Amino acid sequence: MLNLSENKLFFAIIFAATILFYIFLSFSLNNNPSTTGYAINGINGEKMITKVIDGDTVIIEGGRSVRLLGIDADEKGYPCYSPAKKRLEELVLNKKVYLEADKEDQYKRYLGYLTLDGKNINLKLVQEGFAIARFSPEDIKYKEEIIRAEKKAMENGIGCKWT
Repeated sequence: MLNLSENKLFFAIIFAATILFYIFLSFSLNNNPSTTGYAINGINGEKMITKVIDGDTVIIEGGRSVRLLGIDADEKGYPCYSPAKKRLEELVLNKKVYLEADKEDQYKRYLGYLTLDGKNINLKLVQEGFAIARFSPEDIKYKEEIIRAEKKAMENGIGCKWT
């Protein structure tokens, strides 16, 4: 049986080991790209856009779909579908863009932002009135800029969404 000083030493070691475990766990989670966002499976970087599906979805080299975060464009059968798709084609089709993706949705599409020549394409589509701002609670990157752009486009009757 352990005496009182041995008990104290034993509990001190257990306590220290527990603290170290939680520090290690916290460090591991904070440095894991899948929990910090914007880095899954090495997908981030320059990608060629090979096809535009609609005003907020593209196909990148290799055949993977990318759904643009922070925006929502009309689906087929709605008034702004064709103009939004055409504008996205003009902006990115057959061009290398920088993809910043952080996860996949239920349809196995990457979710992310596209940048071309230093310009945020997601933001540009809202500025030009081809898409509206749409954010889920966890997707807050560029949120303020996109919401401001939507408000300005709406107030000025810009694009097919607001004319």
